[in-house]
Amino acid sequence: MGALDEGHYYLELENGVKRGGNVKLSFEDEPEILDIEDAVRVLLQGLGEDIEREGLRKTPLRVAKALREGTRGYKQTVKDIVCGALFPEAGLESGVGHAGGAGGLVIVRDLDLFSYCESCLFPFQIKCHVGYVPYGHRVVGLSKLSRVADIFAKRLQDPQRLANELCTALQHGIKATGIAVVLQCSHIHLPNFETAILDPNHEGWVKILVTSGTGVFEDEKSDTWTDFLSLLRFRDVNVENIYSRGSSEKSWCRSHEFCKTEPANSVMLNAVASILCSLGEDPLRKELVETPACFVNWLMKFRNTNLDMKLNGFVRNRRDSLTSNGGVDHTEDCICSELNLTLWSQCEHHLLPFHGAVHIGYYCSNGASPVGRSLLQSIVHFYGFKLQVQERLTRQIAETVSSILGEDVMVVVEANHMCMIARGIEKFGSNTATFGVLGRFSTDSAARAKFLQIIPSSCPARD
Repeated sequence: MGALDEGHYYLELENGVKRGGNVKLSFEDEPEILDIEDAVRVLLQGLGEDIEREGLRKTPLRVAKALREGTRGYKQTVKDIVCGALFPEAGLESGVGHAGGAGGLVIVRDLDLFSYCESCLFPFQIKCHVGYVPYGHRVVGLSKLSRVADIFAKRLQDPQRLANELCTALQHGIKATGIAVVLQCSHIHLPNFETAILDPNHEGWVKILVTSGTGVFEDEKSDTWTDFLSLLRFRDVNVENIYSRGSSEKSWCRSHEFCKTEPANSVMLNAVASILCSLGEDPLRKELVETPACFVNWLMKFRNTNLDMKLNGFVRNRRDSLTSNGGVDHTEDCICSELNLTLWSQCEHHLLPFHGAVHIGYYCSNGASPVGRSLLQSIVHFYGFKLQVQERLTRQIAETVSSILGEDVMVVVEANHMCMIARGIEKFGSNTATFGVLGRFSTDSAARAKFLQIIPSSCPARD
């Protein structure tokens, strides 16, 4: 799969009819969709979840739709896009023409794409730049470069292979003097839970820059490449960080670290392999052999458990200190805070990660000791390591902190959601903020404003 021989792919039309006039089933009744739904139910049950509870009832269909939408490139062809978009242009010589300025270089920059990582099945972001030198009195409609790039992005991919496949397909379709592709890729940096989950310096993203070239761009040191990269510098592309085409590094995705943590549930592994088949992939392709184990081991970090937080003793002692000497005197209270508490969780609607930071504000009497950061971080992790929605997570954290510190609590959660990249939405760089306010914070707008001013302008959710 993903080969450049496109002959066996058909172009799926929006009205649900295949070439030849054969009427297809509705999208939700397609066998592949139903198979993915069944596999997702197996995964949810393996997590100890009730697949009939309200928040999960439609999750199998949501996941199936997102995966099919995100891998639709397997059923699209480059030929259908390019053949009707080549235009004659006077002034082009049979060799290197002049249709884009001296030297003939034409560049389309900043194409926003996303693809699914073949190692972990999570979406990653792409900023794509394509350049070509025309040949044979022909130029291509510029919008077609974006559409061709999207065909190859909408498959399970690795950044370097994506660049190579796109470059080769354009060369074959345009017959240019040369094609150049530069991809800036950003992948969520999955943490090592044993060592990095409490690390405040953990970077949320892994970013690499890859290139591919044909014809006059085959030589990375050619003047044509230099011209192309010089123009990309205007777009703040750091060409000094180009990922070596011949790098022996196994993968830029860190998910392979999870494959070796513990044996995965064989039933869940088979479910993920079934999903790969339903998308049109071969689970035995060497790049995909470890994918089911990587995905399942990550997912199991968020299995439903009945762990007790065992905070009762701390809550009792804290309340005793708050109510000593005849009650609480609010006149000398000050706002205390713990900021940038690490958050990792898994969206229960789409089975995709979301991560970011939690900020907690509370009132503390003068002379009283603020609560330890480690306890609040433990509360965040307790509610984060489940299938969640951010609104519920915020409320749960606020209510639990309130039970320890008294009713005057404000919680702000900022998070990046992978589901905002995929599902056809493709809103790069967006993040979600939710508030939980209790006690005096719910009625005192000045107190809320004071706490919000404390939150730093830079946090993991906005990096």
